[in-house]
Amino acid sequence: MIEVHGLSKRYGDKLAVDNLSFTVQPGIVTGFLGPNGAGKSTTMRLILGLDRPESGEALVNGQRFGGAKYPMREVGALLDAKDVHGGRTARAHLVALCQSNGIPTKRVDEVLDMTGMREVAKKRIRGFSLGMSQRLGIAAAMLGDPQVVMFDEPVNGLDPEGIIWIRQFMQTLAARGRTVFVSSHLMSEMSITAEHLIVIGRGKLLADMSTADFITENSQARTRVRSPQQEQLAEALAADGARVSPVEAYLEVEGMTTDQVGDIAAAKGLTVHELFTQRSSLEEAFMEMTRDSVEFHAETPVAGVASGEPALVSARTER
Repeated sequence: MIEVHGLSKRYGDKLAVDNLSFTVQPGIVTGFLGPNGAGKSTTMRLILGLDRPESGEALVNGQRFGGAKYPMREVGALLDAKDVHGGRTARAHLVALCQSNGIPTKRVDEVLDMTGMREVAKKRIRGFSLGMSQRLGIAAAMLGDPQVVMFDEPVNGLDPEGIIWIRQFMQTLAARGRTVFVSSHLMSEMSITAEHLIVIGRGKLLADMSTADFITENSQARTRVRSPQQEQLAEALAADGARVSPVEAYLEVEGMTTDQVGDIAAAKGLTVHELFTQRSSLEEAFMEMTRDSVEFHAETPVAGVASGEPALVSARTER
């Protein structure tokens, strides 16, 4: 378990983490989300004792992690996959970590197999792609067979097969009762990987809830219907107070449930081919939640309507 209590950290004039409190429970994958600059990496460093907070504390299994005698047996962490000695081979890198943490070196072959790195074990790290470096970082994190794992953007650089692998790997760890805490900007991946979300913005806690509840609370469900009698159905729904607009092959209906739309269609003798509730994605819900927490905004070029010349419209970006 990871417990964060009133954690604050300042770098010069910037308050990177602001009185942050949350708990990461074992047994589920917990996603850590926030715009760039929100304080995610700083929070992870504070949990690992790599930085000192101005106030508050972070506990791993009830203790401050910085004092652990054999840290890799307590927490497996991947913060920066490229922050390794490029002149070493993958095997030499893992062996050195074992020796410094009192871990039997036989564990090296086990984690190389676990991450699909055995074939490149004798190659020097400087020649690794980002995806290979990520796999090596995960292998290093698992050397001590820790009960707590923390990954910062672990899918960066992975191919589709690798993304599926790391997703299943994290879910398996959680299913075996371990604490899994992972940050990512890939919302589509987090929506199917994480059961719970911690969301921060400008160093403050914005949400601490299940992924399903987060999407529900930060988005609007919309009813969509497809009918061969689209115009008649639209008129009937509008006459009953619904706001109706065409979206691709469907009518999007605001202000009515699927049951209400179905009842009106049946009463009018209109055929319905499809009728369902369209919910927002995690990305849409995240953008809505963090709208006021993005530090940097830019102008986005779009094609001019009349002249074809680029025009500028205001848009939010995350640096």
